[in-house]
Amino acid sequence: MPEPCQSSPLSDDESCDFDWDSLGFGLMPTDYMYIMKCSKDGKFERGQMSRYGNIELSPSAGVLNYGQGLFEGLKAYRKRDGGFRLFRPDQNALRMMTGAERMCMPSPSIEQFVDAVKQITIANRRWVPPLGKGSLYIRPLLIGTGPVLGLAPAPEYTFLIYASPVRNYFKEGSAPLNLYVENEFVRASRGGTGGVKTISNYAPVLKAITRAKSRGFSDVLYLDSVNKRDLEEVSSCNIFLVKGNVISTPATNGTILPGVTRKSIIEIARDRGYEVEERAINMEELFDAHEVFCTGTAVGVAPVGSITCMDRRIEYQTGADTTCQELYSTLVGIQTGTIEDKMGWTVEIS
Repeated sequence: MPEPCQSSPLSDDESCDFDWDSLGFGLMPTDYMYIMKCSKDGKFERGQMSRYGNIELSPSAGVLNYGQGLFEGLKAYRKRDGGFRLFRPDQNALRMMTGAERMCMPSPSIEQFVDAVKQITIANRRWVPPLGKGSLYIRPLLIGTGPVLGLAPAPEYTFLIYASPVRNYFKEGSAPLNLYVENEFVRASRGGTGGVKTISNYAPVLKAITRAKSRGFSDVLYLDSVNKRDLEEVSSCNIFLVKGNVISTPATNGTILPGVTRKSIIEIARDRGYEVEERAINMEELFDAHEVFCTGTAVGVAPVGSITCMDRRIEYQTGADTTCQELYSTLVGIQTGTIEDKMGWTVEIS
């Protein structure tokens, strides 16, 4: 990992002395984290900023014993004028509130969530990469920190945010991904928690990812748990198929995470004249698609070069003049301010 820059007093427009061209997607601890505790009446108190570091937990904390926790992911971007911009943080707040209800947890309000994200961005402003060199990945956590022995909701909760500068999520960088259709392991099942961003959804997919990567694939594309026939999502992102002017993506029916980037790409595509379908997609449709791409906060909009399904490798169109590239360029332009935000999605931080 590259050497972190040293802490020092900074002016508002000063950035870290760092080789941003070497930046990947890995943890690079920044200066500060944000912590807010939930009081006994279920209301979150005023949060505070503290230096990034370890936190103390009871061995019987609900998150450690029963996995009672949620996380979010969003990014801050540096603008040309030196300010900063967030992309749809209210949507992350709403998704955390939905997840908290499912996991029997209290949640910060939308205002508390967005304000905390603004604070963590300002406190770690020198870690926001220059325009075009990456972004500051912001990771909010909501965890049951109170002690509990029997299976029950924790008596206390902590809302915590830390951040790290990042660039490309996959080791391929911006090169097309090579996916493998997983027909043994499933990511989520009906009536479960696949539709919320609980921490307990992610460790179970590590087995499938590790196996796929050992075979030279970028990631895994999961099928539904009942018939193992319909497409669901990739380990950490949603998936889209393109055929002509029609863009299709699996409907969020409780087993698929409703991604903020997914929602944004659907709206951008429709605004640009594409027909977008949210429906069940049989894996046989992979053989007829012209393009395939993935979306997510971490991955952005990533082209898929090939998918191996039922021992057959299917290749797709990638590169310039593709639908994926068109939508990617529009999204990034809105996020970074090079394209006017007519949707009202971005939040400015001066």
